[in-house]
Amino acid sequence: MVDLSQYLPILLFLGVAIALSSAFVFLPMLVGRLTGSHQPNEQKLSEYECGFPAFEDPRSQFDVRFYLIAILFIIFDLEAAFLYPWAVSVFSLGWTAWISMMIFIGELALGLAYAWKKGALEWE
Repeated sequence: MVDLSQYLPILLFLGVAIALSSAFVFLPMLVGRLTGSHQPNEQKLSEYECGFPAFEDPRSQFDVRFYLIAILFIIFDLEAAFLYPWAVSVFSLGWTAWISMMIFIGELALGLAYAWKKGALEWE
């Protein structure tokens, strides 16, 4: 027979987590309705991010250039994520770590040069 009392702390933790997350989601909505700040009207429901109504179907396809820029951003963002821990510990790792990081940066520079040559960074 399995002793289920060992799982009691986990169940308590899950219960508290669910209760707190539900409170953080539903209490602001309840307070908004009770205080009267929840009064939707045409101005509140209008577009606020771009400032003008959508002129196309929101489900239309995006231009592939958006995806190329996003992929390039992710690549160079990951490069920065790999560079920081390396820079902190490069002196204790020795020349092998320095040479391998220079190869890594060189590969990324070649990729950037290729994307630049192909015109992936140009916007019309």
